[in-house]
Amino acid sequence: FANKEATSETIDKNNWLHTGDLGRMDNRGYVTITGRIKELVITAGGENVAPVPIEDKIKYACPLISNVMLIGDKRKFLSVLVTLRSVINPDTLIPTNDIDPTCKQVLSKAGVNSMNVDEVSKEESVKQIIQGAIDFYNRFAASNAQKVQKFVILDTDFSVPGGELTETQKLRRRIVLEKYSEQIESMYSETSTEV
Repeated sequence: FANKEATSETIDKNNWLHTGDLGRMDNRGYVTITGRIKELVITAGGENVAPVPIEDKIKYACPLISNVMLIGDKRKFLSVLVTLRSVINPDTLIPTNDIDPTCKQVLSKAGVNSMNVDEVSKEESVKQIIQGAIDFYNRFAASNAQKVQKFVILDTDFSVPGGELTETQKLRRRIVLEKYSEQIESMYSETSTEV
């Protein structure tokens, strides 16, 4: 309580603690943290969108996906960057180009024979599987502005050594935005087609 100004911003006059987290309360009174206020994406239309719940729903709808990052701040629509599950080198913690063994069965069922990220990411059937996960999320989106319209599959997974993740596996959004700016802009260019 040494810094009264900071304390008054965190604890209000009714003794409520303002952590900066977004969450929801279930019917038993339990709170689930769903994201951070500072992570909010504010679309060009002014809609506030919490990215983490959207990213999680897409990720869990598709076993091929390792990571998803929502894009759309000051943009006309939402899009996502997607990474595929790959084998992680245990010594360096750097993702390899080899597809994770748990995904090979899904790929085989889709008729994909290749098992490296570079080739798999170009496969039309893989793009359709990912589009299916996005379509699944979009059916339950809170509004049209919260629907994901495009995606790009990146050629490598996010990692701590790559700078995209913290040691606790949280996305470093600013770093990802800088590192993959070309891929992001490709989704918003006039010649880009909807995926």
